Amino acid sequence: MSAQGYPAWLRWWPIYRRNLLVWRKLAIASVLGNIADPLITLVAFGYGLGRLLPEVEGVPYINFLAAGSICMSTMMAASFESLYSAYSRMQVQRTWESLLNAPLELNDVVIAEALWAATKSMMSGVAILLVMVALGIAQNWTVLAILPVVAMIGLCFASIGLCFNALAKGYDFFTYYFTLVLTPMVFLSGVYYPVAGLPEWLAVWARHLPLAAAVDLVRPLVLGSWPTEWVRPVLILLGTTAAALSLALVLTRRRFSK
Repeated sequence: MSAQGYPAWLRWWPIYRRNLLVWRKLAIASVLGNIADPLITLVAFGYGLGRLLPEVEGVPYINFLAAGSICMSTMMAASFESLYSAYSRMQVQRTWESLLNAPLELNDVVIAEALWAATKSMMSGVAILLVMVALGIAQNWTVLAILPVVAMIGLCFASIGLCFNALAKGYDFFTYYFTLVLTPMVFLSGVYYPVAGLPEWLAVWARHLPLAAAVDLVRPLVLGSWPTEWVRPVLILLGTTAAALSLALVLTRRRFSK
């Protein structure tokens, strides 16, 4: 693998390709591992709780939950890849240090990791979407518009994850992120129940979370309509991504300068 011959803005590509080639050896197990939990949640809660709670906001509960499952699956897959896998390559395997012996910069490595994590998470989100189509939960042509949204979700949470990766002293550090950041975000972002059901002060704050923005975009598309308000959630996702990726670059450079 060589970065020679690539323009500066494309130097991340050999690193991305290297991750892809390594992943191909464990592709099936990787995809199944990423979709198992959200798929079980979708079936168990959607069909189980759906019998006790037939409709939410006028739609069957399993259809309501389906959109949240896509977003949550994408978020979790991006987070695991940008945390545990990226940390292994950075700190344990020392892959990043080896890459920096090539004509590459640290920024190229971080950007490649963000794009790779986003790609893996998109695979998980699309897999959940295909299962939903097979089960007859989502069969509207508007589901095609979910694909670019899933890509934005993956890149957003991959960028956030790389910030925490740059700060981590070990794998245990990531427990704080999952427990104190991601888990509360799942329950505040309308995955399992409408954000409107929260206290007003909390609902106003929750609507600005990136996962809530993602759900606001995906849920109408699953139900066969277009989001009535799409500018705000798109700006939240893009703005969070830009801020998080910029911070990840700064924190990673600081870590490697010590």
